[in-house]
Amino acid sequence: MAVEIADIVPVRGNTMDAVAIISLSRATYNKMVQNLALSTGYNVVAIPLAVGALYGIGILLSPAVGALFMSLSTVIVAINARFLSMDAGSEEADE
Repeated sequence: MAVEIADIVPVRGNTMDAVAIISLSRATYNKMVQNLALSTGYNVVAIPLAVGALYGIGILLSPAVGALFMSLSTVIVAINARFLSMDAGSEEADE
């Protein structure tokens, strides 16, 4: 029952595992904030272009290009998320 209630369960009995888990959770949260900023930044720029906000000066994003950019945005966020393990390991080495 204690395992189901506990937030962290040390499997090997090493209390330093809790420090590593907290470090990983912080790195995960930071990566989530980065990905949110990336996707929000993309949407703030691309959606007005696709709607035609700058059509008066000759800038209009076609739906096909918009779809391509949306896919590219997803790939960039996924690649950024893949760097989490490397970032978390380097933070541990720095401390």
